[in-house]
Amino acid sequence: MLDILKAIVIGIVEGLTEFLPISSTGHIDLVSQVVTINQSKDFMAMFEYVIQFGAILAVILLYFNKLNPLDWRKPKPERNSIWLLWAKVVVAVLPSVAIGLPLNDWMDEHLHTPAVVATTLIVYGVLFIIIENAFRDRAPRIATVADISFQTALFIGLFQALSIVPGTSRSGATILGAIILGASRVAATEFSFYLAIPTMVGVSILKIGKFLMNGNSFTGDQWAILLTGMVVSFLVAVVSIKWLLRFVKTHDFKPFGWYRIALGVVVFALLLF
Repeated sequence: MLDILKAIVIGIVEGLTEFLPISSTGHIDLVSQVVTINQSKDFMAMFEYVIQFGAILAVILLYFNKLNPLDWRKPKPERNSIWLLWAKVVVAVLPSVAIGLPLNDWMDEHLHTPAVVATTLIVYGVLFIIIENAFRDRAPRIATVADISFQTALFIGLFQALSIVPGTSRSGATILGAIILGASRVAATEFSFYLAIPTMVGVSILKIGKFLMNGNSFTGDQWAILLTGMVVSFLVAVVSIKWLLRFVKTHDFKPFGWYRIALGVVVFALLLF
């Protein structure tokens, strides 16, 4: 029962942070230092990634109609535009597959440390503030997701590949990259949501496969812990996504930058003292 409560806590953290540009993996790594679930190392290495699938289901729910090209009630031009959007998403995911897949295990073994997380929190926090200040008077040339070209999608995907370093934030890297490339905050945020679907589904399959290939199998307790974390992250992510979309329509990302810096400093202070 205690592990279920801990899974709820981690699920809340995941749902809150998956789509905010503050690093869900970094937050889960930090929270897991305190909220420790009494399961094997292999299970926890899988759990901390796969509960993100719950948050991805929130995107699928909220954007299902907008992202569904198989609804024949829609006019053909609309269905074609959705297929075109999915093609751009696939292009944007390719760098993560090419770069992240071969480096994933190495990153897990060597860079999942509080010091690395604190460093990337601060670095990208500073970058958010610098980029927002530099571009505050610039009119975005990409107003909506539909305006993103295949070339721009590929470049955004290269930024997403940076998020294999813990503490970077997948959404933070893609949003920052999209803004640099000329996207509005709303377009950058929405495209980041869409990229999360194939990216995190792929990561979940990879982590579950690795867990099983290491000779593990799911116990009843482990299924309960995993499903609890996923359901909680899904419910919290629905609220988080709606809030973020309202926020970026009238605010910039500098508050997230300052938050990242403050959290990174706190983590370093804890490590020192």
